[in-house]
Amino acid sequence: QVQVVESGGGLVQAGGSLRLSCAASGSIVTFTTMGWYRQAPGKQREFLATITKSGYTNYADSVKGRFTISRDNAKNTIYLQMNSLKPEDTAVYYCKAMRDIRPYEFWGQGTQVTVSW
Repeated sequence: QVQVVESGGGLVQAGGSLRLSCAASGSIVTFTTMGWYRQAPGKQREFLATITKSGYTNYADSVKGRFTISRDNAKNTIYLQMNSLKPEDTAVYYCKAMRDIRPYEFWGQGTQVTVSW
């Protein structure tokens, strides 16, 4: 069974940085795409960024230029480098791994990011 585990969340002041990690059991090259999403209290889960097996990246406009997604296939891990954090970035951040066979996707349990003034 595939497991996806996020880490690296925490409390940071506005303007600061954090790097989130997402480790998947098994080789991440089996996943066509992996991505980051977040959900703030009272809001729907929103897309942040994805990275394909070949390294193609896509970002939401709200984080473009501040967040960077990357992957390390040797470590079966993807990352989300978050810079210039704002209080509105406060949310639970989730990692999703997607593939072409059932089950098509796997979610991690989430990691809390809190940005204070």
